[in-house]
Amino acid sequence: QVQLVESGGGLVQPGGSLRLSCAASGSIFSLNVMGWYRQAPGKQRELVAVITSGGSTNYADSVKGRFTLSRDNAKRAVYLQMNSLKPEDTAVYYCHLVFQGPQKWYDYWGQGTQVTVSS
Repeated sequence: QVQLVESGGGLVQPGGSLRLSCAASGSIFSLNVMGWYRQAPGKQRELVAVITSGGSTNYADSVKGRFTLSRDNAKRAVYLQMNSLKPEDTAVYYCHLVFQGPQKWYDYWGQGTQVTVSS
């Protein structure tokens, strides 16, 4: 059973920084994509950033230049460094993992971690 365990959310003032971590356990194919999505109250879940096992990244326009996503394949973990945080970054952040198995695609979600940006 694959599990994603997140950590690092919290309350921060505008302009501050936070680092989110997500570690995967279980049977995972080495070729995969991991990343973060977020959902604010009353809004749909949206992509924040994703990274392939080869290190290619994709960011939402709203976070480019402020957030950096990295991964450690040996630890099966991804890290989202969030700088220059804005109130509009407030949301529940979800870690996501997707990979293709022999016969189908698999995708998994973490339980979510709250990020609140407020003075």
